[in-house]
Amino acid sequence: MTEPLSPDRLRKLDAFILELSAEAATVTLPAFRADTAVENKGGHAFDPVTQADRGAEAAIRRLIAQRFPDHGVIGEEYGADRADADHVWVIDPIDGTSAFVAGLPLWTTLIALRFQGSPVLGVIGQPYLREFYVGSTALGSRLVTPDGERRLEVRMCDGLAQAAITTTDPHLFNRAELEAWTAVRQAARLARLGCDAYAYAMVALGRIDLVVESGLKAWDVEAAVPVIEGAGGLLTDWTGQRLGRGGGRVAAAGDPRILRDALPILRRA
Repeated sequence: MTEPLSPDRLRKLDAFILELSAEAATVTLPAFRADTAVENKGGHAFDPVTQADRGAEAAIRRLIAQRFPDHGVIGEEYGADRADADHVWVIDPIDGTSAFVAGLPLWTTLIALRFQGSPVLGVIGQPYLREFYVGSTALGSRLVTPDGERRLEVRMCDGLAQAAITTTDPHLFNRAELEAWTAVRQAARLARLGCDAYAYAMVALGRIDLVVESGLKAWDVEAAVPVIEGAGGLLTDWTGQRLGRGGGRVAAAGDPRILRDALPILRRA
């Protein structure tokens, strides 16, 4: 019988997810802004991968196997192992590899824990900036830095006209999605590009009001679900259905009034 995910057990797993982030950083940081070999796994569309991606995921997997051998793992670089287990770790060792290769500190290591199919714990780690955004709906979310910890809380925003919004790259949208994004952008107060999953951390921090993405895999977004929800925000698909496991089209917001304005536009796609 699976042990219930009590608050005490969740706190222990919370400490472990930070340990996993630190382990990944021992691989990623020495390679950042170094002469790291880059491969293209995307064919005509450049989709970079480095040995740091593979090495960081391998390090995370080793630590999970040592500490929790009965847990499953799903990772971008090495696929799935026991994906039907009660506890499954979902890993993107370097989200934003293009930023990593370009020397921009906007890449992150994303780690989520699913319990019985739903993401319940997550961390968005940016070790170069020494920022780790960790959280769960049950315990809340916090920013962990060498200077200490602070509670994360999304900010309130009257509506899209007052919002700061972001997407990684509009060229990743198909034609209908691009039209929807353009309409949302025109209605918003401020738009920024190129933040990858660091944008989700900024929603939890109360700096960004809306993130709009499409074509995501589970490892691209599941870590953000408990972090943003634990900070008082919400993630849905473009139809307004709450986002749980998986990816696809995602809208992450701090204030539900942002989604009230944005979702009717996004549904057109």
